Amino acid sequence: MNTFFFGIYPYIALTVLLVGSVARYETVPFTWKSSSSQLLRRKQLIMGSVLFHVGVLVIFAGHVIGLLTPLSLFHALGVSNEFKQTLAVAAGGIAGVMALVGGGMLFHRRWSDPRIRATSSFADIAILALLLMQLVLGVGTIVISIRHLDGGEMVKFMAWAQGIFTFQAGAADNIADVAFIFKLHLVLGLTIFILFPFTRLVHMLSVPVRYLWRPGYQVVRSRRKPQNPAE
Repeated sequence: MNTFFFGIYPYIALTVLLVGSVARYETVPFTWKSSSSQLLRRKQLIMGSVLFHVGVLVIFAGHVIGLLTPLSLFHALGVSNEFKQTLAVAAGGIAGVMALVGGGMLFHRRWSDPRIRATSSFADIAILALLLMQLVLGVGTIVISIRHLDGGEMVKFMAWAQGIFTFQAGAADNIADVAFIFKLHLVLGLTIFILFPFTRLVHMLSVPVRYLWRPGYQVVRSRRKPQNPAE
């Protein structure tokens, strides 16, 4: 089971994430949206959305940099395993709590408001619930991580993640003996990757980078009332 979940399942999840996202964009592009409910209830949305998105972005950046950056590069920059682990616990803990509080506000808003709930699909509510579960597990791993401030456990996850992306055989063996909560956190994260192309999460990929080099401004004219029938 360890080999399947951490040696095979990651490739299944990443393949579905990539192929599913491209297929959705090409076949049903008009469903590629966040389906904002801002007009229905704005006040709680602003606070919850800011906390949730800032927290998630910090967590995501921390995971990508922390897991995929070669350990030799950190050492070359003078960053020790102990410092990296301490920084990950501190920054990850703060960002995790922010995202959890913000996500809780968004979930309460979507679940308790009859109008917003009526415009929400099952996938909208389910994916938000899964994200909250993932955040709870992530914050829960801090309790274990504090006991390993020497960075030893962190190195195992780095070896696993880099082994997956470089197609190394036996990558799953690196985390065979880690705490169960870490494994549950990883499996749920990979499952969210699989669900990603089929939910509103796809709007995360819609970064408007084309606006940086578009040729000119968009011209918007108001509709002028005709002065006579000939117009």
